[in-house]
Amino acid sequence: MAHPLHHSQSSVRRFGGETSDYQAIHDWFDASKEHMAYFTHRALRHHTQGIFEAERVFGSSLTNSAGRVIPVRWIGEQHVKEDCRGKIPSMYDWLGRIQPESWMANGRIDDELTQISSDPLAEWMLAVKSRQTILGFEDWLQKAQVENVSDT
Repeated sequence: MAHPLHHSQSSVRRFGGETSDYQAIHDWFDASKEHMAYFTHRALRHHTQGIFEAERVFGSSLTNSAGRVIPVRWIGEQHVKEDCRGKIPSMYDWLGRIQPESWMANGRIDDELTQISSDPLAEWMLAVKSRQTILGFEDWLQKAQVENVSDT
């Protein structure tokens, strides 16, 4: 299937009701297309754990416009099977196929102390430029102040 609307139409054929009854769930499964419009986006939610996560997000069931109570798990299973050739993979089925890169496994402890100078804005700009932080100024300043208090 190419679009959440098509999954919703399939849900209507299977469970009754209207496409709007199912659209939010199918949109949720395909939300990762916002970041990568390639089939590998499915690794984030198109698996057993993603189906159970959909239940946590949308509840264990919904009542469609025809008055029928439908388990959200059934809707998730339908979506995943339609996109994965009838299979419901595990998360391991997806993640176990990632090709390891060196940056993935070489974590390190950053033991450098953050000191706020007399010009915190200039220091933050330098930290962003040197890729030491991606935080916004206010978040960075708050974090730095907390670190300085805990160091004393």
